[in-house]
Amino acid sequence: MPAAFTPAQLTPTSLGEVLRTLPPRPAALLRRRLTQGASLEACTTFYGVTEEALSIHLLREAQALTSALGGNARPPASPEEEEAWARQLSAALERDTTPVSPALVDTVALCKRLQSVGKEVEAHLVETERQEEASPKRRREELLRRLAVGLLLALAAYFYWTRPPDPAPPPRTLPSSR
Repeated sequence: MPAAFTPAQLTPTSLGEVLRTLPPRPAALLRRRLTQGASLEACTTFYGVTEEALSIHLLREAQALTSALGGNARPPASPEEEEAWARQLSAALERDTTPVSPALVDTVALCKRLQSVGKEVEAHLVETERQEEASPKRRREELLRRLAVGLLLALAAYFYWTRPPDPAPPPRTLPSSR
């Protein structure tokens, strides 16, 4: 029998590490909405989408995070069920007493855990990014990237200045009037 999924036992560090393993766009959405505490309206304004669309994306990414952590996150059976779950998740994130579908219990618990330790998770992510930027590997990558851009510019200039001259335009003759 698998162990029960308990988001309360997840540390801010482990939550931050799992967020870092997600693709950049889903991780950015979860960070903005859950760890940084942005409201649904602020997120819809930032992303330029409707509340319904953002709620569905948030549901999908929260379910991906839940399944990455070993929780129960079965996909919805139909688009209507997905819309209903998205509304339930949005309502549950705003109010603690909102009833949710049994299939969403783990996802809602994980989202609430992210909200409750959001400042610590965000601090861990910022510190990790700062350390990564200061690492010798990152500096080496940045140097190589700049060298590649410089090489491309040098090649473009070389090919521009060494190209053959443009052919002379054909002489223009005026039509004779008869």
